[in-house]
Amino acid sequence: MYFLSGWPKRLLCPLGSPAEAPFHVQSDPQRAFFAVLAPARLSIWYSRPSVLIVTYKESTKSSTQFGSYKQTEWRPDSTMIAVSTAHGYILFFHITSARGDKYLYEPVYPKGSPQMKGTPHFKEEQCAPALNLEMKKILDLQAPIMSLQSVSEDLLVATSDGLLHLIHWEGMTNGRKAINLCTVPFSVDLQSSRGSFLGFADVYIRDMEYCATLDGFAVVFNDGKVGFITPVSSRFTAELHGVWPQDVVDGTCVAVNNKYRLMAFGCASGSVQVYTIDNTTGAMLLSHKLELTAKQYPDIWNKTGAVKLVRWSPDNSVVIVTWEYGGLSLWSVFGAQLICTLGGDFAYRSDGTKKDPLKINSMSWGAEGYHLWVISGFGSQHNEIESDFRSIIKQPSILLFQFIKSVLTVNPCMSNQEQVLLQGEDRLYLNCGEASQTQNPRSSSAHSQHKLGQDRSPFADGGLESQSLSTLLGHRHWHVVQISSTYLESNWPIRFSAIDKLGQNIAVVGKFGFAHYSLLTKKWKLFGNITQEQNMIVTGGLAWWNDFMVLACYNMSDHQEELRVYLRTSNLDNAFAHVTKTQAETLLLSVFRDMIIVFRADCSICLYSIERKSDGPNTTAGIQVLQEVSMSRYIPHPFLVVSVTLTSVSTENGITLKMPQQARDAESIMLNLAGQLIMMQRDRSGPQIREKDSNPNQRKLLPFCPPVVLAQSVENVWTTCRANKQKRHLLEALWLSCGGAGMKVWLPLFPRDHRKPHSFLSQRIMLPFHINIYPLAVLFEDALVLGAVNDTLPYDSLYTRNSAREQLEVHFPFCVVERTSQIYLHHILRQLLVRNLGEQALLLAQSCAALPYFPHVLELMLHEVLEEEATSREPIPDPLLPTVAKFITEFPLFLQTVVHCARKTEYALWNYLFAAVGNPKDLFEECLMAQDLDTAASYLIILQNMEVPAVSRQHATLLFNTALEQGKWDLCRHMIRFLKAIGSGESETPPSTPTAQEPSSSGGFEFFRNRSISLSQSAENVPPSKFSLQKTLSMPSGPSGKRWSKDSDCAENMYIDMMLWRHARRLLEDVRLKDLGCFAAQLGFELISWLCKERTRAARVDNFVVALKRLHKDFLWPFPIIPASSISSPFKNGKYRTVGEQLLKSQSAEPFLNLEIDTGIPNIQRSQSWLGNIGPTHHEVDTASSQGPQMQDAFLSPLSNKAGDECSIGSATDLTESSSMVDGDWTMVDENFSTLSLTQSELEHISMELASKGPHKSQVQLRYLLHIFMEAGCLDWCIVIGLILRESSIINQILVITQSSEVDGEMLQNIKTGLHAVDRWASTDCPGYKPFLNVIKPQLQKLSEITEEQAQPDAFQPVTAAKTPEQTSPRAEESRSSSSHGSIPQGEILGTSVVSRKEEDMTRAQEEEPFQDGTYDCSVS
Repeated sequence: MYFLSGWPKRLLCPLGSPAEAPFHVQSDPQRAFFAVLAPARLSIWYSRPSVLIVTYKESTKSSTQFGSYKQTEWRPDSTMIAVSTAHGYILFFHITSARGDKYLYEPVYPKGSPQMKGTPHFKEEQCAPALNLEMKKILDLQAPIMSLQSVSEDLLVATSDGLLHLIHWEGMTNGRKAINLCTVPFSVDLQSSRGSFLGFADVYIRDMEYCATLDGFAVVFNDGKVGFITPVSSRFTAELHGVWPQDVVDGTCVAVNNKYRLMAFGCASGSVQVYTIDNTTGAMLLSHKLELTAKQYPDIWNKTGAVKLVRWSPDNSVVIVTWEYGGLSLWSVFGAQLICTLGGDFAYRSDGTKKDPLKINSMSWGAEGYHLWVISGFGSQHNEIESDFRSIIKQPSILLFQFIKSVLTVNPCMSNQEQVLLQGEDRLYLNCGEASQTQNPRSSSAHSQHKLGQDRSPFADGGLESQSLSTLLGHRHWHVVQISSTYLESNWPIRFSAIDKLGQNIAVVGKFGFAHYSLLTKKWKLFGNITQEQNMIVTGGLAWWNDFMVLACYNMSDHQEELRVYLRTSNLDNAFAHVTKTQAETLLLSVFRDMIIVFRADCSICLYSIERKSDGPNTTAGIQVLQEVSMSRYIPHPFLVVSVTLTSVSTENGITLKMPQQARDAESIMLNLAGQLIMMQRDRSGPQIREKDSNPNQRKLLPFCPPVVLAQSVENVWTTCRANKQKRHLLEALWLSCGGAGMKVWLPLFPRDHRKPHSFLSQRIMLPFHINIYPLAVLFEDALVLGAVNDTLPYDSLYTRNSAREQLEVHFPFCVVERTSQIYLHHILRQLLVRNLGEQALLLAQSCAALPYFPHVLELMLHEVLEEEATSREPIPDPLLPTVAKFITEFPLFLQTVVHCARKTEYALWNYLFAAVGNPKDLFEECLMAQDLDTAASYLIILQNMEVPAVSRQHATLLFNTALEQGKWDLCRHMIRFLKAIGSGESETPPSTPTAQEPSSSGGFEFFRNRSISLSQSAENVPPSKFSLQKTLSMPSGPSGKRWSKDSDCAENMYIDMMLWRHARRLLEDVRLKDLGCFAAQLGFELISWLCKERTRAARVDNFVVALKRLHKDFLWPFPIIPASSISSPFKNGKYRTVGEQLLKSQSAEPFLNLEIDTGIPNIQRSQSWLGNIGPTHHEVDTASSQGPQMQDAFLSPLSNKAGDECSIGSATDLTESSSMVDGDWTMVDENFSTLSLTQSELEHISMELASKGPHKSQVQLRYLLHIFMEAGCLDWCIVIGLILRESSIINQILVITQSSEVDGEMLQNIKTGLHAVDRWASTDCPGYKPFLNVIKPQLQKLSEITEEQAQPDAFQPVTAAKTPEQTSPRAEESRSSSSHGSIPQGEILGTSVVSRKEEDMTRAQEEEPFQDGTYDCSVS
């Protein structure tokens, strides 16, 4: 409706003594001039520009005779002002224009500017006129004057002696006797035979206002009673009668709304009671109250003091109220609160201290309600801020509050109802997104939601702002369009505006003519001929029909009312307009499909058809009258009609109509008559004519039935002309906004599966519901209400207390308007369920189930019902929660909805909730069966609070195992934490330190870089840095050396370890190495120490061929193929064994983490093993600088000083289809090698090499696994990985290890048989492996010899064999990891360089010593 904008402006009054400060402001009927009163001055101000024009100053002598000025009233034609004084005088002033054609202020344009040369009316529009004030007449009424009121040609004056004087504006009493209030009978309604009189002498009227549409006065008496006085006959004579309500005894002031026939009485209690007159009995009925609630304003709601002033806006759509205490509040016509300055940033400074509210002495609305003129009285002198304020601002001032308002207040045509459009004094605010993306927002609405469903997980329950219904909701910001200044200069203020259906074009109407703007071209179009513009006054609003603007105007030169249609694309000129003459002035206009509906001042409604016509080059629209309907029997005054709409809504929904297409026709007229919604349907009781026989243009339209009242207190109506089979409920409904009573929807009810409806069932139902925003547009298919809301930005912190010169910015926050939206679907579903219309609710919900926020709708409904019923003091006879729960089970989102609702509700209400929806244990199991692990995890938290720890542990274990199976690592980490928390919670007192923290994303790296101790060893000899790091990981850790932890904690860790070990064993048995790597990396599992223990059990390779095949599949690694030219290949001699092998990017960094989470990889080390054969030229790489691809040319340097054709090309990409990474590094060959002369066969060989590589990532992962298995001593796995990588260096290295005595003979035997199996398989199925197997043949023979040697002693030493992996290897692993990660590039470990091998053996031997005496508490199998 109305929204505050920016800061108020301050108009400074002329300097004078404080006694001459202004205290009263009153606008003239046209709101162009404002009369401002000081005790002995009368000033006239102009509205635009806001300047002082003239001041009349009373002489001291006459001032003592008359007393100080009190009130003013303007004559309806703005030529006279009456001023009442304290001593009972009325002074009449004439306003005359001064000095002929001279103006007080004129605009100055630069020389030669074309502006306004020949514009008619230019002077009066552009300039502030020079006026004179002269006192013409003085009238003495001999009693203090309480109220002045202008009534047509008379002035009504109430005095404190209980008399009402009717005075002619020329200053004559007309010889009429004053009316004594004691003679006016008062009753409860006009039907009472005789009223009681005001029985005591000293009753007088304190305040009154004339209501033209009710033809009477709303009055407030001095004793606080209120009433309404109306003449018994038509003319205002002595014969008066009054009615009063019984229950108001503390009235202070009154304001009347002529359009809605409302009387707002301010009361001493601080509330405003709004009354209307009953049409039949004439009694005063309470319509609604405007009062602050304790909920919204807990500290001020009952301390505001009496209501001081009430003022309705010029368009009668809002009312502004102020109190004795101060502060402003703005309410819609039926009581929806829009703004109140007693809370928030208006009432408190940034530092939290309370401000003194602005006290208002007088206020008056400016033209079209864009400004509110306020004269403030800073009352409390003792407040230090106020005294500052007074001392610095010597000059008294007037404040101008600026407003922007919704176009629905003045032009409620249908196209304005689907967009939010606000109009300000010089700009428009639109809610549609950028024009480029809104080519057809309405029809693409379903499509945009379909896309949305894909982008966003259906269970994410974020707020609406995160949605991308971009064309409908857009973002928080407005699209602001500045109105053309050329048009504004001569046509201020803007009266109407309209936006088209697609939200791409806007038209505005000022004082004369109109202009329109396109959002696509960002240009305004104005009349080329200014005379044509100044010759038309738009009277009844305007509307868009496709590319045409339809408007009703008055043609000043022909003195004729007209209906005009202009085409948007042609020039704005009457030559291109289609003009239809009308009989009476048009007040309202709306378009429905191809029909125009017009309401005229003679209370008749006229329907026109409109169609596009192309005659020659010009496109115009043709208009024909279809039907006229007289409404004068039902409408007492044409001004009372707020809106008129044609709609396809009727009491019958389309099913029962005889012909289906009639459902889409213009079925009925909706008329908002002073807040009463009246519907007139077509009368189908007569004989029906078959449509196809007659020409549609000539067919006679059906007459309308007598009107039916649908609803009371209606501010706005929304309906649509679109149809959608899927969402019939929403599209065929009628939406009403009812002010403080919220919204209502008139919903059609459809029988299921097109069965015949029951005759006794209503076909529509009116459902009320409350929303938290003021509705400005309804999106029908999207089940959303759009609105706007005032937001404030305080700037007082920028000013010190002393710089009070800028007090406006300190005193008021800066006001902005923000867009807002709200879901309403859950309210409607709930209302249907309350009324036992569950089947309808289901149909409606299913039609909306595709909406992105549908899960949120179900959750809101469940939550609201739960909160209400579970917290109710009285028992609920018919609880709704079981019904709602049953309703939600109809949807697949049932499990998420319940758990989200529970977790957002306090624990105390859970029993009530789960009594209705079912046992959480059962729901948890349903989630597991449905594989919805995240929801199951949420249920686990609920089980933990509602059940004993044993139950939650049992369920947690189930979930943990399932999560491990499915590779949901995040969930696994949470479950480990959760299981530990349960374990620590079971003991009597909680553990002194937290057992776990959330692992950081690089937890996996840390884990492998600094291996931490495992369960089976004591913490005594561990360096402190390692120990402290261990505690930050959410991994099993229960060192028993220090005994700082509870036993249960140790048991808990054991329990978790057992599950992790079981899972790892299962992965190895299924040859799922990739999954094993991910598992270890993501959960920080101590893979190496576990592999050491399992070396002879789970970590054995049972079938080398199956393992090899599985690795090829898992790592997307291509099987090798034999190139045709390989027989004569120069590479056969093995000189360039792995030419073109890829660079190994990150060896020590954890490659498996990259599968799930992207993390910055610290301290990357690169491996140099890619040319290990050429000799020990190992380049040490600077680990810090090798993080990004920009350093890769460092690897492309010549590695030997032989001739150019013997160089190798390093490639960092692969040429297979299965590649997951394309770096383009293979083009980075150094310039020196541009003359490479490779033979055909060599090139072929290189390309074969490249083709037989898998993705780069897989290579990194395989090498990493190789490294792990090597450290753990699982040599059979190392052989398998060496085979797949086809690197003989790996095989050589393993053989070096096997020669040491500590290797298990059984393992060697296994390797030997495995390799023979591979050889047989390669011969039959995969000949691509044969060349490589031939290369490593010599090593295989060596292996056979070793196995034969070892077979003898091994048979006699089973104990040592079993012991070695347990003891030696973990130590070896510990030492090796620290040395290799610390200083030696890993290429040296993997390479065949003898030097590195020796070095490492030495370091291993040295580092093993300190651990020899370590105690081993428990060893876990």
